[in-house]
Amino acid sequence: MNNAHNPQRLHALDNLRALMMWLGIVLHVAINHLTVASPLPWRDPKTSPVADMLLLFIHSFRMPVFFVLAGFFVALLVARRGADGMLKNRSLRLALPFAVFWPPLFVLTTVLAMVYIHLTVRGVPGIDTALTPARQPGGSPFNTMHLWFLYQLFWFSALAWAGVRLQRFVPMRVRDAVARGFAVLAERRWGFVVLALPLAVTGAFHPSGMVMESGSFLPPFTEWMQSGLFFVSGWYLHRDRDRLLALFAARCKGHALAGLVFFIATIALLGALHGPGAHRLPHPEFWIAFAYNATSWLWSLALIGGFVRYLPRQNAVLAYLSQSSYWVYLVHMLGTIGFGILLFNAPLGAVAKMGLNIAATSLAALASYQLLVRCTPVGTLLNGRRAGKRSGAQPTKARALAAK
Repeated sequence: MNNAHNPQRLHALDNLRALMMWLGIVLHVAINHLTVASPLPWRDPKTSPVADMLLLFIHSFRMPVFFVLAGFFVALLVARRGADGMLKNRSLRLALPFAVFWPPLFVLTTVLAMVYIHLTVRGVPGIDTALTPARQPGGSPFNTMHLWFLYQLFWFSALAWAGVRLQRFVPMRVRDAVARGFAVLAERRWGFVVLALPLAVTGAFHPSGMVMESGSFLPPFTEWMQSGLFFVSGWYLHRDRDRLLALFAARCKGHALAGLVFFIATIALLGALHGPGAHRLPHPEFWIAFAYNATSWLWSLALIGGFVRYLPRQNAVLAYLSQSSYWVYLVHMLGTIGFGILLFNAPLGAVAKMGLNIAATSLAALASYQLLVRCTPVGTLLNGRRAGKRSGAQPTKARALAAK
């Protein structure tokens, strides 16, 4: 993006990325209170359809937006620093934090999860390895947990580096045709339909048509496909950024309403899948996956455009939340599980417990950031040198956006 002509737009995207990171707290608290089958092996005794709807709602756009923005900023880094500079930056901001934080977070999260599982099964705190879910034969006891995003994003960055290095072997007309193809899909009102179709095909092989992250160090192809298409779209968005971001801003309300229509269709199809007439619905997983991924594309475009249009600047509060968001993303699972354990036997309803857990996890994460991270080498590792200074000066746009 030409900074001389659009000095604020990168702040808009940075604000959006911070919000998506913070929504991870809401999403993982909601998982504690699901009424439907949970992706995690623990559950609070108080459940609510509100939790079901929050999970479905946030999951529909949170990671798609993340990967679109990730692809955009990787392309931005390549434009400014070259392929080697981009890979060095991604290694320092993604691979190194993963290597440093994954081991202690894995141990702590596993211990807390075992206590929560013991509570779920027996009603009292404790640890019993016999209660942990059985692994498939030959399966690894280790996984990337919620850090799977860092893990996948680094490998996408490495693939982008290889693609830049090998592009000289691809005719220019082919490269331009691919770039024009993505631009056409982004600017045409029907483009989301084409983009949702391949994800509907891959989603059809998953229960209820939804690709859920396994956290595996060797994710299946469908997970790479799900994340990769959004990443590649973000990469090509950077190529025609001024025109497309302005277009998304102008259409943000229309994209949001259209996404709502497909979200309601997803809920209706899920109800039909588990209802008495399920046998009469041909290929239900495909149609659920199509409606849900159409929602993902439309709401991703709506959020990007909405932030460009309505939150183009970064004030002191937004800058602080943006700087703290990486740390919050890393440690928030400890809070959502830990406070879930503390609230397990509280005489409160599910919604009240969720609110308390979200507030407590947010405050604990912010306090730990302020006291242990912001002005320390850890803050420099996560956000770059300027973000950790007590001077309060905002980081330069390029450093702030490339830092995570």
